[in-house]
Amino acid sequence: MKAFTTLTGVAAPMPAANIDTDKIIPARFLKTIARTGLGKSLFANMRYREDGSENPEFVLNQEPYRQAEILIAFDNFGCGSSREHAPWALLDFGIRCVIAPDFADIFHSNCFKNGVLPVPLPREVCEQLMEDSRMGGNARITVDLERQVVVRPNGEEISFQIDPFRRHLMLNGLDDIGQTMQHAPAIDGFEAQQRAAQPWLYAEA
Repeated sequence: MKAFTTLTGVAAPMPAANIDTDKIIPARFLKTIARTGLGKSLFANMRYREDGSENPEFVLNQEPYRQAEILIAFDNFGCGSSREHAPWALLDFGIRCVIAPDFADIFHSNCFKNGVLPVPLPREVCEQLMEDSRMGGNARITVDLERQVVVRPNGEEISFQIDPFRRHLMLNGLDDIGQTMQHAPAIDGFEAQQRAAQPWLYAEA
């Protein structure tokens, strides 16, 4: 998993609450277990018309938001079914951070496991950041996880709080497998001792 330290990028405003996981990645795209290739289906029901053409009114089909790395929304982002494909689709599109007043619990947890940073900020702050984002590509927002601040284009810094353990994992790019591999020497030592004491467990059939 790619580490998240500091991100400066274009932020796309989505002024809506209760954006559920079926909106993020519709159920018909859940047939794959690959983590790549889902970006083209992100928000598919809103991004595309019935004939498959782009909906020009949807924010991610507009410049400069086609290159958005940050998404700003309102309350209860990621509610609905517990599909890990939702953060996969966000990340594959290029979005590495979602800012909202709060997040559904399972989506929140899945984000940390996949390298997408969910930043909780009050609704009024999200509204301010949306106004900033509407100024276009030059109005970039910085998310600094090391210092736990969001920096507006005017230089104002807004503090946020992330669970210390999850912050550590994101800063070091550690998913569940990465956490386990930190204990590789201890695991190897245990296996060596067990192999010596109980060699029949390792005998080939």
